[in-house]
Amino acid sequence: MNGHDRIIRYDDLTWPQVGDLPRDLPMLVPLGLDRYDLDDALARLEVQQAVLLPAVPYGFRRADGDPLDALAVSPGLLRRVLVGIGKELHAQGFRRVVFLNGHGALGLKAGGLALLGIPCEPQPSAPWPADLAGRTVFVSTGHTEQHGHHLPLSTDTLIVQAIADGLAARAPVEVSCLPAWPYGVSTHTREFPGTLNLGGRVFEDFFLAIADRLAALGAETICFSNGHGGNHSFLVNVVKLAGERHPTRFIATEWLHTTGPALAQVRESGRGGMGHGGELETSYILHLRPDLVHMERATTETQFVSTENYFMDWAEGGKLIANPPWTDDTISGLYGDGTLATAEKGRLWLEAAVEEKLDLAREMREQHALRQSARAWRAEVRNAPQ
Repeated sequence: MNGHDRIIRYDDLTWPQVGDLPRDLPMLVPLGLDRYDLDDALARLEVQQAVLLPAVPYGFRRADGDPLDALAVSPGLLRRVLVGIGKELHAQGFRRVVFLNGHGALGLKAGGLALLGIPCEPQPSAPWPADLAGRTVFVSTGHTEQHGHHLPLSTDTLIVQAIADGLAARAPVEVSCLPAWPYGVSTHTREFPGTLNLGGRVFEDFFLAIADRLAALGAETICFSNGHGGNHSFLVNVVKLAGERHPTRFIATEWLHTTGPALAQVRESGRGGMGHGGELETSYILHLRPDLVHMERATTETQFVSTENYFMDWAEGGKLIANPPWTDDTISGLYGDGTLATAEKGRLWLEAAVEEKLDLAREMREQHALRQSARAWRAEVRNAPQ
């Protein structure tokens, strides 16, 4: 999308900045990663300013026959996704939510959805390779949520997109990567402005449908690469259900990105310094988008309510799984120490994360090949004459 001096980028903001936005500003949600005529949108809405949210990158059928057409979900499920986005914005007090649609009829009944059909310049996706079976398909799930006073709402999505881009450049014949998905699941939505929540059931149903589409395209190994902790438990459900539906595929997810040896080798903070908006994520954004980081506002919040079997760090530790209110542990919305971050750490962690993903891709294909061999052997044994 082109920049515009009358357009406010929602996901470039911090949560206090979202809290200060006038609630009568139109909230524009583009369908597709295309260049929309934003001047036309403002004129037709009869406003001088609007807020642009992250685009919904796939899930609908495009009018121009883009390869991502193959990932279109049912109109009913797409409507649930769009309603989920709209409900969250309405819950924050924004009264005008408008989906920008330049791709023709979507087969959706209005039902409270404001769809504004305006011209866009399509940005075609890369075509699907002829043999997806020989590749691992990565589906990167980010989020749009608060990351303290100093980081943008786009933090999770920026990071997983950068990892996917690095992986695609590093191993172009081994992987295919979907555009990062920017709407995840948060259960602390009401505690800090800016954080969105697609809803766990909608999230699960949507990505289960995406797994179905990818399997139909011939993908045999699919990895849901995760950039937001709140998505994790729902992605586990997705891969369990997808495994039942597609037993001849190998479909997996991960807790979070960047969990290999480099995590400990580069970090300076102790336990609790990496949880959310801390040393790791701040370093990533200093490397990727330093213009969006307000280091003068970075805080240190590591005095969490911790016990042996429940504590917060980059990956939650201990035997217990729980979901206490975030405001028990943080004032700024941060879990960790953002003040220790540097762009160089972000560069090193990004390089490590790309290598981790490549290793995962290769291991997943190894798993798949071993299981295919085991199935063939067992079938031969069962069918052998007694």
